[in-house]
Amino acid sequence: MKALTTALLAAWLPLAAHAAKPLTVCTDANPEGFDVVQYNSLVTTNASADVLMNRLLDYDASSGKLRPSLASSWELSPDGLSYTFHLRPGVAFHGTDYFKPTRPLNADDVVFTFERMLNPDHPWYKTAPAGYPHAQSMQFPKLIKSVAKVDAQTVRFELNYPEATFLSSLTMGFASIYSAEYAAQLLAAGKTADLNSKPIGTGPFIFKSFAKDAQVRYLPNPAYFGGKPKASALIYAITPDASVRLQKLRAGECQIALSPKPQDVQAASSDSRLRVLRTPAFMTAFVAFNSQKKPLDNPRVRQAINLAFDKASYLKAVFGGSASAADLVYPPNTWSYDKTIQPYPHDAARARKLLAQAGYPNGFDVDVWVRPSGSTLNPNPKAGAEMLQADLAKVGVRLRIQTLEWGELIKRGKAGEHQMLFMGWAGDNGDPDNFLTPQFSCAAVQSGTNFARYCDPQLDRLISDGKKTADFASRSKLYRSAQRIIHEQALWLPLAHPTAYALTRKEVSGLAVSPYGRVDFGAAVLK
Repeated sequence: MKALTTALLAAWLPLAAHAAKPLTVCTDANPEGFDVVQYNSLVTTNASADVLMNRLLDYDASSGKLRPSLASSWELSPDGLSYTFHLRPGVAFHGTDYFKPTRPLNADDVVFTFERMLNPDHPWYKTAPAGYPHAQSMQFPKLIKSVAKVDAQTVRFELNYPEATFLSSLTMGFASIYSAEYAAQLLAAGKTADLNSKPIGTGPFIFKSFAKDAQVRYLPNPAYFGGKPKASALIYAITPDASVRLQKLRAGECQIALSPKPQDVQAASSDSRLRVLRTPAFMTAFVAFNSQKKPLDNPRVRQAINLAFDKASYLKAVFGGSASAADLVYPPNTWSYDKTIQPYPHDAARARKLLAQAGYPNGFDVDVWVRPSGSTLNPNPKAGAEMLQADLAKVGVRLRIQTLEWGELIKRGKAGEHQMLFMGWAGDNGDPDNFLTPQFSCAAVQSGTNFARYCDPQLDRLISDGKKTADFASRSKLYRSAQRIIHEQALWLPLAHPTAYALTRKEVSGLAVSPYGRVDFGAAVLK
């Protein structure tokens, strides 16, 4: 009997070692909700679009190309005005205790998803209290003439004019496809708000529960068309303090920790139990100036703040050498980046002179908003704000620091209530328009993603014309002109292009860090 037991144990052990286990990820903030089309923060995209949902297309970061997702193939008409998408057959929506789908994904779901955002007469249009920030800033209501069902598995988008960025925009989180059947069920029951708290998608994980400031729980989707995830469950442990995230990782309470501070990266590098994953990020950290509020409506004031700030010391103290200096809107390795533009030097004397010319020889009082917890784009918010405060004091500007919870900062910033705020932007793909349209177009002022609140007809036309041509050289020329206006107007205080990191236990495999801040835990496994 003893020999038999030993033999059975020996046979069982390799199986147990490879059995699916829960995967716990320490994240830095609460998602604003799960109806991703209502929001524009990366935290919310990571908690909703990235794990629960799919788009028609995906952007492959490794190859830099579009690849099929819910659409298995697509065609473009010769005039560039019609896109026809053929849907992948047999894609299942999530089944939960609050929704049981009766059919797989079809063209009705795609039509519902976009009509909801584009048509003010649609019964779901007004269910997003603050509107649809990405759809509006990307000017989809103006661009898309119609979205029509050709047959159960085919959808056709008709555009009002050609746009080179249309397909890449469909890879963004806000273009995730919703269940029309689930929406009809909620509308009939008068429970449309449940779409934000009880989400349904087609993605690798199924929503289970959310406890604010505690955790989000997901279960693997056994019917996922990309293959069932390796983990038996996915848990987002909401842990605002980066040091605590590292502690939990070391203790085995988390197997993955996101948005570490530079010193935590160094500590993890010397810990034999941990692994550091990294990649240069397609992101820019910045301080936005609300150009609609005095004294920041004066370009000389904005230029003076750029000159007063010691960016080199900031990068060393806050990023610990893990980021490069940001001088323009997007990273220097992005096509169309204008290398001829000279960055603002650190020159306090010139800053004081500009302030005097602007009518503020004795400086002024101004507020800056900052989040309480660190992130990839701002590893140490308190230290960064205090360094900016000290540098501005040297030129007579009295900066008041206000710390706002992340969700409140985003909400009020989109409403234009701020004077200055620490912010960051991550492009969803390698196209420079992913920065320009959402951050500097006039439409983005209305949608709230343009934190500079700057609407200039010339700049808006350059950005718009850049999207309408597929010619690479023409687009580059237009975007270089746009960068020059943004720089001369000093709409941002550009800070850094960070490195994206994730810390993991050594037992975790199958995880890669995206330069665009997106997450994919479907292939991650805990040995």
